[in-house]
Amino acid sequence: MSNTIENKIITLLKNNDKKAISLLYENYSGALLGVIKKVIKDDDTAQDVLQESFVKVWKKGKSYNPEKAKLFTWLYRIAYNSAIDKVRSLNNKMSKEVQIEESNVYKLTTNSLNQDTIDLKKHLRSIDLKYQIVLNALFFEGMTQQEASDELDIPLGTIKSRLKIGLRELKKIYNP
Repeated sequence: MSNTIENKIITLLKNNDKKAISLLYENYSGALLGVIKKVIKDDDTAQDVLQESFVKVWKKGKSYNPEKAKLFTWLYRIAYNSAIDKVRSLNNKMSKEVQIEESNVYKLTTNSLNQDTIDLKKHLRSIDLKYQIVLNALFFEGMTQQEASDELDIPLGTIKSRLKIGLRELKKIYNP
C-alpha cells in the first residue's frame, strides 16, 4: 500500500468524504475479510461483519490518529473486534434460545391447566425449533412481536413469518 493512497484515505476520512469508503474497500477489504474469517468461518456472516466494520470505520474516521497506529493496524483492530463481538452476540443469542426452551417461569399452575394447553405444549415441541422459539416467546412469555424481535435478535419480518408458519404447523396437528 503506497503512502500516497493511505494519506489520501486518511484525509478523506477526516473530512467525512464518502470516497474514503470506496478507497478503503478497494484497498483493504480482502485483507480485512481474511482477518474476520480467522474468527468467523461462515462466509455470509463474515461478509456482514466486514460491512459492519466499514460502517464503524466511517463513524470513527475523524478520531483516527496516525501517530497512534498505522491505518491498517487501526482497520485490523476494528475488523477483529467486530468479529469477536459478532461471535459473542451469536453465542449469547444461542444461550438465550436454550434458556427460553428450558424456562419454567411460565409453567401454568395445576388449577389453571386445561387439556388444550397441555396438548399445545406437547405439540409445540413437535414442530421445528425456530418456530417453537417464536411461538413460545409470543404466547407463553407474553412478548409482543417487536419485543420478541429485539430479545431474540431476529428481524421483525422473520418473527411474523415464523409465527405464521408455526401456527400453520400446529393447525396441521389439530386439524389433520
